[in-house]
Amino acid sequence: MGIDLNSRFKFEHEKEFLDGEIIFSEGDSGRDLYIIQEGEVVIRKKSDVGEIELVRFSRGDFFGDMALLQGIPRFATAYSLGKSKILILQPGGFLLKIRRDPTFAFEMLQQLSMRVKNSSERFIQAVSEGKLNNQVASEILNTQEATKN
Repeated sequence: MGIDLNSRFKFEHEKEFLDGEIIFSEGDSGRDLYIIQEGEVVIRKKSDVGEIELVRFSRGDFFGDMALLQGIPRFATAYSLGKSKILILQPGGFLLKIRRDPTFAFEMLQQLSMRVKNSSERFIQAVSEGKLNNQVASEILNTQEATKN
């Protein structure tokens, strides 16, 4: 379920990206939210073994939410897959949109909830298939619990 693309925002602009073009880089300080109008985007994270593909997004999906909602630097790098058209929503426009259209916020929460569910399912599958042992899985989960405090 994607964000309604027909609903227009204040403090917004569209930008087109070419195949492989970086939309934002890991560590950047920007706080804009990105909504895919056309095309696809891949999110990759640097690691000791190279870049790891975290997720692919398509029309109607949004990304950049971690920096926007948590006020932290960009967690990973976003690349355009093929030609893409992206709606870029500035933080002030995001807050205004939520106030004026609570459905927008609900749709975002639905997408975020689905992402958590999908990540949890992939995590459980990795443990079930022996790709990740129970001890390591428990350590990861306990680390996440410790970061909430």
